[in-house]
Amino acid sequence: MKKIAVLLANGFEEIEALGTIDILRRAKFECVAVSIAGDTACSSRQLVVKTDQYLNDEIKNFDMLVLPGGMPGAKHLKENDKVIELVRYFHQHNKYIAAICAAPIVLHEAGIIKGKKVTSYPDPEYINLFEPANYLTEAVVVDQNIITSRGPATTFEFAYTLVDLLGGNSKELKEAMLYNQ
Repeated sequence: MKKIAVLLANGFEEIEALGTIDILRRAKFECVAVSIAGDTACSSRQLVVKTDQYLNDEIKNFDMLVLPGGMPGAKHLKENDKVIELVRYFHQHNKYIAAICAAPIVLHEAGIIKGKKVTSYPDPEYINLFEPANYLTEAVVVDQNIITSRGPATTFEFAYTLVDLLGGNSKELKEAMLYNQ
């Protein structure tokens, strides 16, 4: 079974994190909510979530790393040395790294986006960081093992893309969840 780690830092965006976890679990993947600080994480709108585990080296054995956006959550991810180490490890081992909204700033910090197609929340501050990359305005962008997305409203498309990349069937999920209605 494919294993996915969704990294939660205080200030994470609720829809991006919890919506993605929900869809990946519905697809029957093992999706683990991982705190980078303690056994809970508090969202940008003060929703406290009990996480499944704390950030550790076991995550290197997972198949995908997901980085939700939200502020200051994405900033906390970017400033965490262990997170940057994991992102670089996943990239070096050609494992999937998915980042949505503001979280692609973590990929920039890790130095893995040069020449890659990426997107992010359309804040000029973020866009300027991605000059070494090929910045696109599509809802979801896939470039080899790097998946990026624009923001809260693109969460479903982002998560369904992850399902398909991991070998699941997003078409069945979309029908069951009434996505195409």
